Amino acid sequence: MNNFCKAAAIAAIGLIVSGAAQAQSALNEVLDSGVLKVGTTGDWNPMSLRDPATNSYKGYDIDIMNELASDLGVEVEYVPTDWKTLVNGVVAGKYHLTGSASISPPRMKVAGFSDSYIAVELFPYTIKDKADKFDGYESINQPGVTVATTLGTTFEKRVREWFPNAEIKVVEAPARGFQEVIAGRADVFITSNIEGSTLEAKFPVVRVKNAGPRSPSPIAMILPQGDQVWINYVNNWIEVKKAQGFFEQNREKWGL
Repeated sequence: MNNFCKAAAIAAIGLIVSGAAQAQSALNEVLDSGVLKVGTTGDWNPMSLRDPATNSYKGYDIDIMNELASDLGVEVEYVPTDWKTLVNGVVAGKYHLTGSASISPPRMKVAGFSDSYIAVELFPYTIKDKADKFDGYESINQPGVTVATTLGTTFEKRVREWFPNAEIKVVEAPARGFQEVIAGRADVFITSNIEGSTLEAKFPVVRVKNAGPRSPSPIAMILPQGDQVWINYVNNWIEVKKAQGFFEQNREKWGL
């Protein structure tokens, strides 16, 4: 085989490999099937809330996913998941992407992220009847104080870092740390300012006084790490929607 033929053969192989990689993109799968599969927990108010009676979802996140599916010209299918298996579902191909999640180094090791479109800060909360017991973070980090958190969330990691001297009570989804505090089985929980403001309006919970925001975290969608075609599409979509004011309008709608 002469050099020209060898070069032609190598080029042909490159095109075949490139075409195979393109065909494997989630973008192609979504367009071919007509369905965008989204992993969501349905327990993060007001981001994603599941109505068990109708098995339907609503929230800031849900509006974003519905808009993405609409622009793709496909239907959206919400795949139930929980926080401890959220990333695994993307890696295993159970869904094409997730709703909003904190960008964190452990997650980045195995999954990709879209560009961020909202950020959160974390605060500790307690119930009103116990508000006078706590003043700042160190008052929580004491023996005899029970801090509740949900397995697999970024909150769990922070709770263990911030309150090593307290008793840590970990519950598994669909249970949530804040439910343990409201029920009187724990004293404190931490959550984002986004969920916290919603809980304050609905339940007798308050921020711990003199405990300022910690761990500001950008929020984004989780996607397959090696699927740059899909990541590029989603990122460009986010930029277009930012320019159109969609994300700001959605924040106002949900009071964020």
